[in-house]
Amino acid sequence: MDENTLANVHILFAQTIPFNRFLGMEVDHLETGLARLRLPFRPELIGDPMRPALHGGVISALLDTTGGLAVWSRLTLQDRISTVDLRVDYLLPGRAELLLAEARVRRLGNHLGVAALRAWHPDQPDESVAEGMAVYNIRRHHGG
Repeated sequence: MDENTLANVHILFAQTIPFNRFLGMEVDHLETGLARLRLPFRPELIGDPMRPALHGGVISALLDTTGGLAVWSRLTLQDRISTVDLRVDYLLPGRAELLLAEARVRRLGNHLGVAALRAWHPDQPDESVAEGMAVYNIRRHHGG
């Protein structure tokens, strides 16, 4: 995608996907094949109130969405993707604070895209909260 198209993807992501808005995900950085999202903390995202720690489903949703955005950045605005497989390794509890996630496209074919995923807190960039891999189905737009 060119810079103008990436800017349009950024807008579409932020404005047209209700789930992303509901969780509060924000695009931090986007370039072809690479996406970084921010998830500002809200108390509703806590899964373990005794720690407190972010819910694992929130972390996996952030990673999945980041991976999908990275793959989509290698396609056209008219192409569509959906998650086929998502593997997440939870390495540390997600603290009750801002969480970042990054995804890099590892492989892109005609029908599948693969992205490497990572989430961390900004004050500890070398310590992953979670890492994983995701596979996305690609449905390419053929005009018309």
